Amino acid sequence: MDKKKRRLVIRISLLSIFTFLIGYVLYTNITNSNSGMIQAGDQAPDFQLETLKGETVKLSDFKGQGIFLNFWATYCPPCKEEMPYMQNQYEEFKDKGVTILAIDVGEPKVTVDKFAKRYGLTFPILLDQNQEVLDSYGVGPIPVTFLIDEDGKVVERVTASLSEEIIKNYMNSIMPEKYQE
Repeated sequence: MDKKKRRLVIRISLLSIFTFLIGYVLYTNITNSNSGMIQAGDQAPDFQLETLKGETVKLSDFKGQGIFLNFWATYCPPCKEEMPYMQNQYEEFKDKGVTILAIDVGEPKVTVDKFAKRYGLTFPILLDQNQEVLDSYGVGPIPVTFLIDEDGKVVERVTASLSEEIIKNYMNSIMPEKYQE
């Protein structure tokens, strides 16, 4: 009987230690993975990337405008669905102080260029070949969109697929006051 009690105490102790370790690992992974994540209220980190046309663009070049910053890839089904909606709204808002910057994450320029031509995309498409900007914004699964106001502050981080109406509402929400009717 004494051996059974001792085994039970050892088993319970080991189980408790194991449970604690799993909890600790999960807790540290969750807190560390969110530490670099850009959220609403944060200043949008500046970056410099090349466009499909070979121009160098910085986020700070667009200060004074609302920015619809979208992280995407050609292989992403929700991204493919959003692109025509984004193009339509870009045409609607480009003269109203709102622009779209679409950051392709890690794909070859040729692949992205073919995609852009097939969908008739005219907004700036930036190439994040090394995914440095993706990492600096704390982006995980794509698509992810950041709504940035004219002062460079993140208004909202959107991690869902977007309909055309939602995109239009977001574009309106980041339109600088001087363009609002």
